[in-house]
Amino acid sequence: MRKLTWIYMDEDDTNVEPMFDYHGFDEGYNIDSLEDIGMIEFWNIRDEDVCHFDFSDVDIAFEFYNRYARTRGFSARKNRTRKSRAGALKLKNFVCHREGFRPPNNYGIGNLKRKPTPETRCGCSAMMEIRVDAPSGRWFISYFSDEHNHPLLDPRLTGLLPGHRFMSEADIGHMVNMKKGGISVGQIYRALANQAGGYEYLFHAKGHVVATTTEGGNEWEAPVSVITDGDLLMKFAIEKEFPNAHHRLCAWHLIRNATSNIGKPQFTSVFRKCMLGDYEIDVFRQKWFEMVEGFGVENKNWVLDMYKKRHSWATAHIRRKFFAGFRTTSRCEGLNLIIAKYVNSRYNLVEFIQHFNRCVDHIRWKEVQADLASVNGRPSMQTCFQQLERSDANVYTLSIFHMFQPIFVRAASMKVINMRQTGSYVIYSVGLDQTPNEMWRVFYTKKLI
Repeated sequence: MRKLTWIYMDEDDTNVEPMFDYHGFDEGYNIDSLEDIGMIEFWNIRDEDVCHFDFSDVDIAFEFYNRYARTRGFSARKNRTRKSRAGALKLKNFVCHREGFRPPNNYGIGNLKRKPTPETRCGCSAMMEIRVDAPSGRWFISYFSDEHNHPLLDPRLTGLLPGHRFMSEADIGHMVNMKKGGISVGQIYRALANQAGGYEYLFHAKGHVVATTTEGGNEWEAPVSVITDGDLLMKFAIEKEFPNAHHRLCAWHLIRNATSNIGKPQFTSVFRKCMLGDYEIDVFRQKWFEMVEGFGVENKNWVLDMYKKRHSWATAHIRRKFFAGFRTTSRCEGLNLIIAKYVNSRYNLVEFIQHFNRCVDHIRWKEVQADLASVNGRPSMQTCFQQLERSDANVYTLSIFHMFQPIFVRAASMKVINMRQTGSYVIYSVGLDQTPNEMWRVFYTKKLI
């Protein structure tokens, strides 16, 4: 990184000669059009060479800096402007898209009506400043810094930044005409993606998904958690192929089975609370037997079988196992709905493969967009324990963190009511101000169990 600066006298008359005779204008570095910019190999240009370029106008200079930014992993935006007393433009700043900070009134801790957007501004100081040379009317680079205080993006993600996504007038006109013809926006989007050769080539956005491979082929990790509808053959296959995976039964199927086997809507409602309630095991056991006795279903085979399998569905028993917030197989069923938008029974084998590949491209494109959301900015903190909350945000992807954050907010609102030492254990009694009659006991020990 180099910072290069030329200084003009701060006068209202832009015809003042510069205090520093930098080097004049080199015809080999004159940029007068988009065609000139297109001939520059930005991947190979050095930072110290950037200062030699000069431009015919401000727009050409900004396009030059934005294309340079794309090859470095960020996007540019226009910032400060300075004019002479006569009203003539004499200085313009272009900055990194993460320059500055979000206004303080856009932060908030507590109940928010909408989920706050991630903080993309982090005070980055990377900048290119241009000034006008009054005698020639050309713009030269008076200050350049490529020093960023944040990680730069992978090339497959940079093209997704708003500063690098735009549509040509022809594409806009084409979309308007298709919409007037009754074609939905989703269908238009898929058609344009097919025409462009893939979603990653739409609107000049470049991106692709890279699989982790080894010399022996693709490297896959065994799942740590699996959710099924309770099929016995699937259960046996999971136990054989993934012996260390946690197996959970789908909550939606269990609720449906409770309705069909017991036939009492009130029972289904109470059963759902037992299944999803964040109880201690002793509390769960108490509520379960109260429910069974209250509805007189002690001898129902389905009830007896469910209690034997409680370690596969009750939140009280699986609370320390990782399921990323999923309780049902709806994600898989949702995938089937997505595939159904691309294929149907009338397709022959060749057509099926073509349209199925389009579906896979769309899913991968969504994954790339999710990757960008996770790395381009930081989620807003909602508790007073910002350092701890921030460390969680650095571990999780953005979507998973948004699932975890409400749990963390709830935990942060608890307070220690009582503490006592018992042997090598410290027992904390914690609770909420809103529910003073409910308390949880937390056991802590420094010994390894």
